[in-house]
Amino acid sequence: MGSQRNILVIALLFVSFFIWKAWEEDHAPKPPIANQLTQQMGDDSLTDGSALGETITVKSDVLSLTINTYGGDVQAAKLLKYEQTLHSGTPFQLLTSRPDYVYIAESGLTGKGGPDNATQGSKRPVYQTEKLEYVLADGQDELRVPLTYQVNGVSYTKYYILHRGNYAIDVQYDINNQSSAAIDVAMYGQLKQTIKLPDDIPTEGGSGLGQSAFRGAAYSSSSTNYSKYSFDDIKDKDLAVETHTGWVAMLQHYFASAWVPSQDKNNLFYSRTTANNSQATIGFKGESAVIPAGSTYTTGAKLWLGPEIQSQLKETANHLDLIVDYGWLWFLSQPLFYLLKFIQNIISNWGFSIIVITFIVRGILFPLTRAQYRSMAKMKLLQPRLQALKERYGDDRQKMSMETMALYKQEKVHPLGGCLPLMIQMPIFLSLFYMLGNSVELRHAPFALWICDLSSQDPYYILPLLMGASMFLIQKMSPTPVTDPLQQKLMTYMPLIFTAFSLWFPSGLVLYYIVSNLFTIAQQRIIYWELEKKGLHEKKKK
Repeated sequence: MGSQRNILVIALLFVSFFIWKAWEEDHAPKPPIANQLTQQMGDDSLTDGSALGETITVKSDVLSLTINTYGGDVQAAKLLKYEQTLHSGTPFQLLTSRPDYVYIAESGLTGKGGPDNATQGSKRPVYQTEKLEYVLADGQDELRVPLTYQVNGVSYTKYYILHRGNYAIDVQYDINNQSSAAIDVAMYGQLKQTIKLPDDIPTEGGSGLGQSAFRGAAYSSSSTNYSKYSFDDIKDKDLAVETHTGWVAMLQHYFASAWVPSQDKNNLFYSRTTANNSQATIGFKGESAVIPAGSTYTTGAKLWLGPEIQSQLKETANHLDLIVDYGWLWFLSQPLFYLLKFIQNIISNWGFSIIVITFIVRGILFPLTRAQYRSMAKMKLLQPRLQALKERYGDDRQKMSMETMALYKQEKVHPLGGCLPLMIQMPIFLSLFYMLGNSVELRHAPFALWICDLSSQDPYYILPLLMGASMFLIQKMSPTPVTDPLQQKLMTYMPLIFTAFSLWFPSGLVLYYIVSNLFTIAQQRIIYWELEKKGLHEKKKK
């Protein structure tokens, strides 16, 4: 089998894999369920208390939060540095509370004496606040928002602490027990979301082949660095994981919410759905602490509400940066992203940075591609001699095979020499596919001319057509023509197939392919010229 046929087989296998990965519903294996611990949060912790309390607004330079004094939960969160849609001027809304859709971050204190302990028949606390609006002032790096509640001689102060330029929020409880008896409390935090999205809430990347469509829960624990737990997983069986470290999160394309509890105490990670399976919840319950009479106690957790910025995620909690879904090739995609970001810091244009990283990657792979095309070019030069052997020994397949292998050995050519370098390059191709399609930094990032968003498809399909044309030109320059009619048709349609796929690819990804193809064309011309000048002339002299 010739090198062209081998390359065709690999290309078809790659296309099959690519289609499967692009359309699959990404479900992680279900983790083992730990022994169920008694939950002290009743269903009242899942009810909407908007009618029972009032709302306050909290703004930093990157976040705008709406907090309900009933329970002190975050009922809405807007990301001020990110637009809902390109050029809309409207901040992206991550959390919201509507009659038909709920996505909120709840937290409270359970246990004997905990104000959110529904097992004792109490409602959730209605906190008091001095103001209805808190704003991070110019020159201020930290904004502390106190919510206070007193009952039975115990004073609870719940703080939301926002930091300039940061999407990680400290949620802190200061408890002053001036009652005559000891109390015990345990903090919990949970993320609740309606499973079915309303039609007017867009799902970024939910239908594009180049973008991740996963929307659901995830967690990290002492036994696993990162595991997705989809809404279907939550419906099938409640999560129950005991751990000292980790976090729980709700994910969607580019954005996430996450609770990071204390990392030096026992925590229980749990999930559940409502009776009609319309809403899903994932959360944590911390270790119970006994507060003697006349004593004080402080506990807390971190709440992440924002874009999937790897550097900040990594600072917030171990392995939280893994929520950036780079697939199974994350160990290649992450270094490529850091290199791309380094280049962008110098050039200040993500599109030109993609062009530069393309030349860097192709330069590193040059020895492999050189070996690939040298092997293919040598196969091309051997075609007349192979055809002569076929005419001489065509009826004797064994003799034909022996003479063919002898010719390969004599000319130091391996029939699969053009395939191995191609297979080595495929992981790089896939890792760039995941990296360019799932990095929030490229969301709404302009390049030039009509390309205003490198994370979305080309609105005029110009880049995909250019990519298809460059693939067609590479095909025409292919060194070994195929003789089988079926293979000829498949090779002819291959640029059309890839062009059709690329219509929905992020523009940044298609830009990479175009530059890479142009690099290949130039590289082929140089390598073939060198080989034909040396090898073909030598053959003529013989």
